[in-house]
Amino acid sequence: MNVTSSRVDQSLETAQPGILDLGLLLIAVLLVSLDPVLTRLSENELGPNATVFNRELIASVIFIFWQGVFIIWNSQFSDYSSTQDSRTISIGILATFLSVVIFGEICLVTWAISLTQTSIANSNLLHNLPSVFVVLGGWLFLGQKFDQKFILGMIVAVCGAITIGIEDLHVSPKNLIGDFWALSSAIVYAGYFLSIEKLRSRFSSLTISLWYCTLSSALLLPFVLLLEHRVFPTSFLGWVNIFSLSVLCQVVASVIFIYQLKRFSSGFVSLFMLLQPILSAILAWIVFKEYLSFINWIAFGVVLCGIYLAKSSEVSKK
Repeated sequence: MNVTSSRVDQSLETAQPGILDLGLLLIAVLLVSLDPVLTRLSENELGPNATVFNRELIASVIFIFWQGVFIIWNSQFSDYSSTQDSRTISIGILATFLSVVIFGEICLVTWAISLTQTSIANSNLLHNLPSVFVVLGGWLFLGQKFDQKFILGMIVAVCGAITIGIEDLHVSPKNLIGDFWALSSAIVYAGYFLSIEKLRSRFSSLTISLWYCTLSSALLLPFVLLLEHRVFPTSFLGWVNIFSLSVLCQVVASVIFIYQLKRFSSGFVSLFMLLQPILSAILAWIVFKEYLSFINWIAFGVVLCGIYLAKSSEVSKK
């Protein structure tokens, strides 16, 4: 596995997390907030599996080109050598890569399914609750410890996020099925975050993204051929939607999130993503005319307070 891009990450990781890092996280959240809207638009032509397959296939092509540029660039520097390049890839590392792919695939597919059976606001509310499961999983399986300030910040932020979709929690049985899929995606999303955090101590964000998208698209292809009636979009607008979904949400946003997992803990990054339901709800209000009440704006402030409280904890930093 090539890690020639690790020099870029290493040169940026010497400073302590600051305003720039939070700004990058906010940009990533803004981009990911487009995910459910673009996914629903793509599902006008494609099924959930085909939508995820196309976004990852396009992303893998971009990452391969990106990695090729780094290889050519680094070949010009004969005095450069990465200590990471010479490390042996163990069975444990391969297993972790496989777990990232499995968790990521299940997360995206279950979320895509939920968007066909419940509202965007409700789906995002439940999908973006992995922080609770990340903290629990990190404590149970990775021996991570969290202080009272971080836990309190998480509780405040989660309560604010729940307030956003509280009016949607008593909807029809069909929507409850969609809510179940969204909550399931949050649980496996936590496994994705924890697995990525383990890999980030060894590989660059570009290398992880490249292998994840390549392996994921290859793994999902048989399911697309068996379960979907159409593999690729058939209209120009369909290609625009899926290409935008891949570039903005799968390439740019995911690279930022993976990179920041070496700056912040997985618990804090997943907690920061609680801003996404608010932004997605606003987009859904604009694009799909979905209802957005005044209490959503109150919840926005509550979530911000919780994130600020968690950020002030030393546990949030790496």
